[in-house]
Amino acid sequence: MRYAIVDIETTGGYASGSGITEIAILIHDGTSVIDRYETLINPGLPIPFSIQALTGIDDEMVANSPAFDKVADQVYQMLSGCVFIAHNVNFDYSFIKYHLQAAGYEFSAPKLCTVRLSRKIKPGLSSYSLGKLCDALAILIENRHRAGGDADATAILFSKLLTWDTAGHIPMMLKKTSKEQQLPPNLPKEDFTNLPSCPGVYYFLDMAGKEIYVGKALNIRKRVASHFSGHNPNPQRQHFLRSIYAIRYESCGTELMALLLEAAEIKRLWPLYNRAMKRPEPKFALYSYEDFHGYRRLAIGKHGKYHDCIHVFNRESDGIRMLRKLVIDFGLSADRCSYGRYPLFSSESEDIQKLSTEIQLLNPQDYNTLVENALTKFTENLPSFVIVDTGRNTDENSCIWVEKGRLSRIGYLSNQSDLTSLSDIKEMLKPCTSNHYMNQLIFSYAEKYPLKVKRLMQEMTNFQEIPE
Repeated sequence: MRYAIVDIETTGGYASGSGITEIAILIHDGTSVIDRYETLINPGLPIPFSIQALTGIDDEMVANSPAFDKVADQVYQMLSGCVFIAHNVNFDYSFIKYHLQAAGYEFSAPKLCTVRLSRKIKPGLSSYSLGKLCDALAILIENRHRAGGDADATAILFSKLLTWDTAGHIPMMLKKTSKEQQLPPNLPKEDFTNLPSCPGVYYFLDMAGKEIYVGKALNIRKRVASHFSGHNPNPQRQHFLRSIYAIRYESCGTELMALLLEAAEIKRLWPLYNRAMKRPEPKFALYSYEDFHGYRRLAIGKHGKYHDCIHVFNRESDGIRMLRKLVIDFGLSADRCSYGRYPLFSSESEDIQKLSTEIQLLNPQDYNTLVENALTKFTENLPSFVIVDTGRNTDENSCIWVEKGRLSRIGYLSNQSDLTSLSDIKEMLKPCTSNHYMNQLIFSYAEKYPLKVKRLMQEMTNFQEIPE
């Protein structure tokens, strides 16, 4: 078996937006290095000053060097038929694969990561970065942060690991059925193999144990594996995978429970790599304010994230319809209700005109009491229900508690409990702060699965199913 030990220097951290400035390939036959290739590469774009300071390679040094496509054939021929080895192999492999493909070569090879191998064969070291690992194992590195120097050190490290591998980790990792090389270099295999195949939420943790990503899944193991499969050259993968040191998870009974927990956890933790996650926000809202004369006015306007509102709507027409209903049902002044700059009724009927005229005669205190009663009644009429669904095991059910149109509690109830009182059931569930996105999820689910919805009626001591 032949091994190709590879090291590259680059202009950046991800293949699709960065170039290669230097490459070194050492062919190892399992005993010693038998062939070598090393060259500077003109990346075709400026080398950042930070990279110049780290590697010592500047634009002038590579100005007359070949572009990667000029050496692609030689690189491809040397790597073909070899096991691809590098320290943090997925980084180097993603660059080589991407740039070979851009040059017209389809490349695929079995991989070995010397970070993962070192963790298995020499566990318990304080760091597995190439520099500190070589210091700990008395391996001399010359020309640090240059492709040739780092490749030489990796070759010596690999030779030692071959000698020390009495447990057979290397052949085990090279089996076709082994997916271990797809895992992030710092992630213990056990963290992945212990993942269940059920709905839930998973957390990627950094070296300090801090959550850096939270995701939901219908199948936790399958979803986590999808993060590590392939060789996506985009920045998220390259920066993200190197930061993962552990995985923990929370099983959920259903995908809906997982979606709700994910949304709540992202809001609570603000993980670094969830920063691009976007959720639909309501566009319109019902507001209340007091005018110059002391009368309380109601208006439909654009929803502001930092403005207090009474209720939110996805469509302005829904808000206008609701506000018109409040005016008609509770006898509010149409002149004191509006949307934007427009009156609520563009062509008022005689009844509305007469009612508005009578209401206008009320003093501010009496009128404001009328408005408050209308809003109280509106809030009380918002739907209150629970969704009872599959639990995390056969001995329980999941339970989502919605009160006056908003998610307020969530949790799991044992099938063995004899709870029938609404107050007792409510106390068994965990309080939950919801947002518009979470409430949208719940109402969409309730509409799709009406048989799982049970109405809350305060005068009853148990659940009553909502009729279809």
